[in-house]
Amino acid sequence: MESDVVAAIGPQSSGIAHVISHVVNELHVPLLSFGATDPTLSSMQYPYFLRTTPSDHFQMYAIADIVDYYGWREVIAIFVDDDYGRSGISVLGDALAKKRAKISYKAAFSPGDTESKINDLLVEVNLMESRVYVVHVNPDTGLNIFSVAKALNMMGSGYVWIATDWLPSYLDSKDAVDSNTMNILQGVIALRHYTPDTDLKKSFMSKWNTLKYKGSAGHAGFNSYALYAYDSVWLAAHALDGFLNEGGNLSFSYDPKLHDTNGSMLHLASLRVFNGGEQLLQTLLRMNFTGVSGQIQFDPDKHLVHPAYDVLNIVGTGTRRIGYWSNYSHLSVVPPESLYTKPPNISTGSQHLYSVIWPGDTTSTPRGWVFPNNGQPLRIAVPNRVGYKEFASKDKSPQGVRGYCIDVFEAAISLLPYAVPHTYMLYGDGKRNPSYNELVSRVAQNVYDAAVGDITIVTNRTKIVDFTQPYMESGLVVVAPVKEAKSNPWAFLKPFTAEMWLVTAMFFLFVGAVVWILEHRINSEFRGPPRRQLITICWFSFSTMFFSHRENTVSTLGRMVLIIWLFVVLIINSSYTASLTSILTVQQLTSGIQGIDSLISSTEPIGIQDGSFALNYLVDELNIAQSRIVKLKNPEAYLRALKLGPKKGGVAAIVDELPYVELFLSNTNCLYRIVGPEFTKSGWGFLSLSFMVSGFPKGLPSCS
Repeated sequence: MESDVVAAIGPQSSGIAHVISHVVNELHVPLLSFGATDPTLSSMQYPYFLRTTPSDHFQMYAIADIVDYYGWREVIAIFVDDDYGRSGISVLGDALAKKRAKISYKAAFSPGDTESKINDLLVEVNLMESRVYVVHVNPDTGLNIFSVAKALNMMGSGYVWIATDWLPSYLDSKDAVDSNTMNILQGVIALRHYTPDTDLKKSFMSKWNTLKYKGSAGHAGFNSYALYAYDSVWLAAHALDGFLNEGGNLSFSYDPKLHDTNGSMLHLASLRVFNGGEQLLQTLLRMNFTGVSGQIQFDPDKHLVHPAYDVLNIVGTGTRRIGYWSNYSHLSVVPPESLYTKPPNISTGSQHLYSVIWPGDTTSTPRGWVFPNNGQPLRIAVPNRVGYKEFASKDKSPQGVRGYCIDVFEAAISLLPYAVPHTYMLYGDGKRNPSYNELVSRVAQNVYDAAVGDITIVTNRTKIVDFTQPYMESGLVVVAPVKEAKSNPWAFLKPFTAEMWLVTAMFFLFVGAVVWILEHRINSEFRGPPRRQLITICWFSFSTMFFSHRENTVSTLGRMVLIIWLFVVLIINSSYTASLTSILTVQQLTSGIQGIDSLISSTEPIGIQDGSFALNYLVDELNIAQSRIVKLKNPEAYLRALKLGPKKGGVAAIVDELPYVELFLSNTNCLYRIVGPEFTKSGWGFLSLSFMVSGFPKGLPSCS
């Protein structure tokens, strides 16, 4: 750098790039780096740093998409403990969090660690739950990890190994990889920078082979970084040509801030600042051409446009491409450039990869986790209920708990193809029902691994834990006292309302008048003095109710009217008979409460089950004053409160979930009933995790 420099190309190491970036910033010299992929090398911190290869930021998001695609929820990161390794894994953690997954353990080792230390590290991670390993290291130590893993039987069935681009770069740079190396890599998934197979690339590779092998056939012997290095040189050349054509001047000046200290060997005073550095940098950012690695163009964040990767599966003596990842469309089985002309689609249904041959030579997707060898049984919380113990409660059996919910859970895990060690832990003091919101929070805080019981799936709970589909439907209903309606001598009038009776009578008279108009000119039975004719109209119309009319109809229109009317009378008679029969034979129960709406409009006290989410729903959603809410412990308390009523210190009605209410009503001899419709829809669920349990924290492994 003591010579006048206008642009720098390199270095290959992210660590060295950090140091050089500080220097080029002071000298205003653009640094074109084809090998420094550390995401922390940003244009905001180092304005003159220009990365000509995709950042590891995109590679880590590609790995997160692969993890999400196969449904894994935890990974173990194995990485080299330097800026390159730490920064990449930090981005991976952020990317996984967006997919509701996480890094369960970060296994770091120092550059140059011996195989003995690597062995100790892998032994430690092998005792853990996750079987998905992401390896982000340097090529010089990376193969040692797989060699040790092979010796520890960690390259067999059930394991998942995902390597970043260091592995394909190492393999591609070798003229031939020995069979022993390939044997220890079987089943590994790896990412490689995607470079389109353009004519320019093919021509370059052909010329390289001709130069290296002097016309004989052979492996090209270079990886994607070699292509980016080649394009970096052309980028600098094109930019300098444009810079000079725009009138740029290659001039330099001394910076008084750069001076040598006593005894320093750096010769800082000899360094000169490139006066046209800013202009050349802007020219570089405007460049747009097609190189051997693809399109060379920068976005506003100074990243290459359209970062993409090949997703590879190492099998046999080489690699097979199982798909692609691009920042535009994420996972696909078609080349990324064919998707750039279409609208971006990153929905779950649009993500595709070809089948993978996993470690152990199997095509079945590994579960991604096991019960840790040094782990404890799952801690499953069970509500220690005071009332409705039929669902979940304490028991003297070795299991310690019993109930319908426990039976459902045990039946579910018995269907799994693997054992689920677990132990039940009662939650609550047994004197009152525990708060279910607090129980779910304890699970989210990892106090418990799971919770099994009558736990309702509500919105605020799903924000911190994952539930399965409901195993029992539930919803809030209103229970109120009912009483038998007293018998009434006028009960025969109840089938119809007063309006219906009035309309029916008017139609009888109307039909009688119509028939009289049509018949009295030609039918002698409808003639006579006015008084007789009026009596005939009334008698004829009402006698049709019992089909006992004596008068014959002669006219065609009269008969048509009569036929229609008799059909209407038949319907009226049938409806009246059915309604009257129901009134006289079925016990009539009435209640002053008609449903939740009448409860809201009243000021009477409302009973709820202690610990139920109904309290928050009534107060927060329906705006019912909390002073009206009465907490009740068990069904016996329900009976006492309803029997006393609101005037004697009881309640007007009880709001509770349907399963509890159905159990309560089965023992009340019809003294109480559900009034109004079910006004919420929910259910009881187990959490979607490795198995069906409710209350698992978000982000733990899941199996379908």
